[in-house]
Amino acid sequence: MDASDIARRLAESAEAVCRHYLSNGVREGRVWRVGDARNTPGRSMYVRLAPDGAGRRAGKWSDAATGEHGDLLDVIRESRGLTDFRDVLAEAVRFLALPRPDPSPRAPHQPAPQGSPEAARRLFAASRPIRGTLGDAYLRARGIVLSRDDQRPLRLHPRCFYRLDEAAPKQAFPAMIARVTDAAGAVTGVHRTWLSPQTPPAVLDRRALGRLLGHGVCFGPAGAVAAAGEGIETTLSLRGALPALPLIAALSAAHLGALLFWPGLRRLYVARDTDAAGEHAFERLSARGGEAGVEIIGLQPLRDDFNSDLCARGPDHVRDLVRAQLARADARNLVAG
Repeated sequence: MDASDIARRLAESAEAVCRHYLSNGVREGRVWRVGDARNTPGRSMYVRLAPDGAGRRAGKWSDAATGEHGDLLDVIRESRGLTDFRDVLAEAVRFLALPRPDPSPRAPHQPAPQGSPEAARRLFAASRPIRGTLGDAYLRARGIVLSRDDQRPLRLHPRCFYRLDEAAPKQAFPAMIARVTDAAGAVTGVHRTWLSPQTPPAVLDRRALGRLLGHGVCFGPAGAVAAAGEGIETTLSLRGALPALPLIAALSAAHLGALLFWPGLRRLYVARDTDAAGEHAFERLSARGGEAGVEIIGLQPLRDDFNSDLCARGPDHVRDLVRAQLARADARNLVAG
């Protein structure tokens, strides 16, 4: 069989392909929904399971978050991390030779325990990619323009439930949903930032869901050198200065002080908020870093945090301010411009 024959046979078994290679997704009518072609949980990518009246073929997919699209051979390549096309074809032939069991009946959908990591995962999966949403507009108003990679941990839920307190009635507002993960990339919780639909959008409230202690919202893969901060806005304000550096938003001063060090980390820059809680978090991290053999270096803003600096003075100011506080090798290799 040549590649076109293999692609055609895969398309004839599109749902079986999706269940095998995109197991974190779910069927919705005539499409399969999943986060991306690498089998990330979510809803931004869909695979067509059957041809439609407009002439669109089964097996074609599109990712609304990235604009990527392709066929089921691309799904096999991405989900299995293959680089050589011959290996992709060999894997596809192996799959086509497998027996096709009848789909097992689905168990009734059970609600996730309130406040659990599973509830957090479901909320993130039910949210939409942040690009072009109210959440994107909110960050832009704070001087933050997200790269494609930095969009991945952030989404927007158009009607996220909210109660002022336990006795208050349940309401629903748009909310930016930030995915909290551990060092291995497993989702442990989410952080919700409710937004009012005005211009520019304003923050109504912020709350966490799931297990956050020790973890954070990760922008980029864990590496030997990284930077961490309290809030998402503060942390992402460093991106223009440090485009290649992994960033972690711990989401509060207490959580920043308790951030878990991952294997291989040797230097952690800390964006310090200039208040008592921020100082205590930095002192706690410094003490823990000394015990673990991780160098902790503070990054001091001129105002209360780096987002205030970014909004007041712009990205060039933040870049120059950060460069002066980095280790010499990092200042040479990591700073933009």
